[in-house]
Amino acid sequence: MQLSLNRPGEYLFIRRVGAAAITVVDRDLERSFVLAPDRAIEDWPVTDVKTLDAVAVAPILELKPAVVILGSGPRTVFPPQAVLAEFLKRGIGIEVMDNAAAARTFNVLASEGRKVVGAFVLGGRQ
Repeated sequence: MQLSLNRPGEYLFIRRVGAAAITVVDRDLERSFVLAPDRAIEDWPVTDVKTLDAVAVAPILELKPAVVILGSGPRTVFPPQAVLAEFLKRGIGIEVMDNAAAARTFNVLASEGRKVVGAFVLGGRQ
């Protein structure tokens, strides 16, 4: 039997999720970031999901996603209802989960060619 390494297609993917960093392809990110299949916005200035507001979600909305996967850190923490309503008002689905689950979900949706954006919170109080 011959084994071969299958790599994801030409899109950004999450290789590993740790307590202090998330590896995107081969780069460790230690601060919050926003990830689309074709680009990453590093140093997203969010350290606590509970403080999300219109200014913080603007970079996500600019990417025009169909669905947003919000990784809230090592455990699931929901943002303010007004933030969730802003996505829903625009017809954008949003799912909130811990970073590990968000990474797995992002990878699956990106591999399917979906217009997904992942937003991952790192480095704050959880």
